[in-house]
Amino acid sequence: MKIELDRTKCTGLGICESIAPDIFEVNDDGDLVLLTEEVTDDQLAEVEQAVEGCPTAALRLTR
Repeated sequence: MKIELDRTKCTGLGICESIAPDIFEVNDDGDLVLLTEEVTDDQLAEVEQAVEGCPTAALRLTR
C-alpha cells in the first residue's frame, strides 16, 4: 500500500502524526512530511486510522 497526500487540502493539524508518528510528521513550518510512502502490513492499521481521522481528507491509501 502507498500513502498519497494532497497538499492542497492538508492544513498541518497533526492528527495523523499523533496516530502514526513513525509515518507522519508536521515540520516546524507546519507542513506535513511523509516519513515513508510505502506502508508495511505492520503499519497498515494505524495508517488507515490516520487516513480516516484526517479532517480535510488530504490522505488516502492506494494499492
